[in-house]
Amino acid sequence: MPEYRYAAYPSAKVYDAAGNQIQHLLWGDWVRLEGEPADGMVPVHVRGVDGWMREKNLQKERLLEIVFVDVGQGDGCLVVTPDDKKLVIDAGDKDNMHRFLKWRFNFRSGIRKLDVAIITHPDRDHYFGFGRLFRERNLKFSRIYHNGIMEQQPNQFGAQPVEDGVRWVTDLVETKGDLEAFLATPERYGKKLYPNLMKDALAALAPNGDIRMLGTSGDPAEKVYLEGFGAEKELSIRVLGPVPEFDAAGKRRLRWFKDKPSGGSYDSGKTKNGHSVILMLEYRGLRVLLGGDLNSSAEAFLLQHYTDLDWPPADGNEESILIDTARLTFGADIAKCCHHGSADFTDVFMAAVHPAATVVSSGDEESHAHPRCDTLGAIGRHGRGWRPLILSTELSRSTRERETITREVIDRLLARIDAAEAPEDREALLQERNRMLDELTTRNVTTYGAINLRTDGHRVVMATRLEVPRTGNSGGKKTLSRWDIYTMERKGGGPLVYTA
Repeated sequence: MPEYRYAAYPSAKVYDAAGNQIQHLLWGDWVRLEGEPADGMVPVHVRGVDGWMREKNLQKERLLEIVFVDVGQGDGCLVVTPDDKKLVIDAGDKDNMHRFLKWRFNFRSGIRKLDVAIITHPDRDHYFGFGRLFRERNLKFSRIYHNGIMEQQPNQFGAQPVEDGVRWVTDLVETKGDLEAFLATPERYGKKLYPNLMKDALAALAPNGDIRMLGTSGDPAEKVYLEGFGAEKELSIRVLGPVPEFDAAGKRRLRWFKDKPSGGSYDSGKTKNGHSVILMLEYRGLRVLLGGDLNSSAEAFLLQHYTDLDWPPADGNEESILIDTARLTFGADIAKCCHHGSADFTDVFMAAVHPAATVVSSGDEESHAHPRCDTLGAIGRHGRGWRPLILSTELSRSTRERETITREVIDRLLARIDAAEAPEDREALLQERNRMLDELTTRNVTTYGAINLRTDGHRVVMATRLEVPRTGNSGGKKTLSRWDIYTMERKGGGPLVYTA
């Protein structure tokens, strides 16, 4: 049996027989041992190359890994746990997540089973990319979760009763049986995209798999956890939203949100976004908040719900008390920025989260100008430490110039295809064109734009892959850097902060 180790903190180098560096590994990367150590060096195979690594640059412990995939305008991340559980949380609007996972897990070699898929809410730039995943014949999910809101017709969320001065979403799809019954009545949804995607979700379940609504109990004192990730686990995943409320008969419902925290008009977009699935991952005390597309109206509701304090705070003193109290629930070391850097947030909620690093997932070609300038300023202002980190999938990738050169190569190939006379020659050239396009999209979007988080629960590395590796010389030896790396540690028993 092959023996494996992992690259040590914060990164590790692979050398050839002459002592020149040939590979640069990120903390936690897999390494296959090819022999016994000699003079402190170990023969290895990693990332397609054979070489040597210093024995001290290898470790036995596997890390928690989160990859914030560059899905363009949208959200999508992969969580891989130290015991090899795999969770996909949102999948963007296009096929970038499918391309990333196909590259990562090699669907062509047979059926792959992932443990969990979570659709945080029915907004296209979070759910539509799941279509390719759910229709992938070599991929199955053990459990699929969503926030219970289903697009309908003629009313967007079905019945809209008003009670106690609040409009409610009452037609929640809570169980697999509820979903099957809903989909069995096509006139309830017609050609709406989200319900039709959920048909594919049912087909993507592994044998004995389940699909259901994810939410809290409604009681802020009662903590709800994702199945298999309870409070007793070293890695726990607490569900903080959506927060259902109950009618007189004890039936769950979700309130409609208005376009402003202080009131205004009921807003369907604010409602489905505001009831995003919110998760707090905690690993050995390290906390990571994944907040979907929360908005200011939803944040005001959550702050009241979890603190039992008034909104808005009457003065600076009340605001400080609200922030400190909310931090017990929402305080995190690392946060995924809500709603791609939208300006629709409250400073109180952001101050309560108070992260050392924030990840913004946004796209190049969109009309919202995400992330907003004032949002970036607020993230820095309310962040933790001497230099809070802001990492962006959009800024991590800037390959337009290289992309153009590659397209010129493809254009020349198209001319050869047009000139091909034999059908077999034309087919071979078409396959080569498809291979080039697939590699272009994978490398330019899913590989270079991804933000990688690795942690043992005490230290954190966050890194993006360099589009052009840095090369140099040190002591007459070739050096190579493939990663832009940021490290975070706890100093003197204090909170996690960025360390230069």
